[in-house]
Amino acid sequence: MGVSPGGAEALTRMNASIDVRAILPMVRVPTLVLHRTNDRCLLVEEGRYLAQLIPDAEFVELPGADHLPFAGNQEDILGPIEQFLLAIQEAEVPDTQLATVLAMRFEGSFEGLAELASGDIRRNRGRQAGGALDLMTFDGPARAIRCAAAILEHAKSLGCEASAALHTGECLLPSHGPAKGPAVAFAKAILVHNRGEHRLLCSRVLHDLVAGSGIEFSPEPLGEVSFAGEGRPIYGVVRV
Repeated sequence: MGVSPGGAEALTRMNASIDVRAILPMVRVPTLVLHRTNDRCLLVEEGRYLAQLIPDAEFVELPGADHLPFAGNQEDILGPIEQFLLAIQEAEVPDTQLATVLAMRFEGSFEGLAELASGDIRRNRGRQAGGALDLMTFDGPARAIRCAAAILEHAKSLGCEASAALHTGECLLPSHGPAKGPAVAFAKAILVHNRGEHRLLCSRVLHDLVAGSGIEFSPEPLGEVSFAGEGRPIYGVVRV
């Protein structure tokens, strides 16, 4: 009700293009999913499906048809939330985190590149192991893409050939040393596939997570990368 018809259409298209199903099984925190039986916006079956994909998630079906949490009977929502929070016990700190992995390859001399890239990495909250540029992690996919694009531009200005690959997934982030885990392995697999100079490739997961950010991708996948016994589509970043 607060936007034009065109604005409402753009918002709906953005929401429809986001697919987080591949990320949900990686959630490692206590999760409560609330959904009203006759929700006017989303089917209650969708709420159940969401809860099924998140490990150990609790699903509570509420009466009513309102979609927004601040509409309708507030006690119906606040009561289950209070009970959920009171029941949570102190949990062990997970040894893995959800992160966006940036894997990079450089060919030729890249003297001075680390100094040029340091500001971009800091602004985008990147994490390096020993200041290396070949593998970094970020807490946000859009920040990772923007940082990768900036580093590729720096490399180009220095006459250095560079390629980059990105994926969002489960990582082990030790206090010392580089990140490890499936997300790192897949990002490196994409990088092997990436033979074009200054190209930035990413996984379908990352492609979907940044929908609506203004970042543009190739309209169709640029191929598939085989990983864990299946072919997974990859996309090129066209504009940041």
